[in-house]
Amino acid sequence: MKILIAVSMVLTAVDASARALPQYPSCNLRAQRALQGDTDGSTTDPRQAHVSARADILQSDISAARRAQNLTQAVADRLHERVEAVKAGADGFTKEQGFLSAGEVASYDRELDEIAMQLCR
Repeated sequence: MKILIAVSMVLTAVDASARALPQYPSCNLRAQRALQGDTDGSTTDPRQAHVSARADILQSDISAARRAQNLTQAVADRLHERVEAVKAGADGFTKEQGFLSAGEVASYDRELDEIAMQLCR
């Protein structure tokens, strides 16, 4: 009987922790790194489109986490600012050079990964 109660308590704790940490799309870094964005009028480079798409997903996930009260407003604002800085940097380099190099995309991906890890912990 004691074992049954202990197992029940463990399963309840696991279930509660699973609900407490929702899985946002940004948390799947492998899928995010493989993401291909759409090029359109303002986004002309495929690498810029990748960074932009990742940034948009991350912004959406940050907003969802804030609505679910998993983040404070101050933390959400700080994460939004960091994502915006990445997006602006990618847009600026693309405008200046006409493209984003693989090295620049790797750098932006690392920054977005770091932001996502703060959201997903």
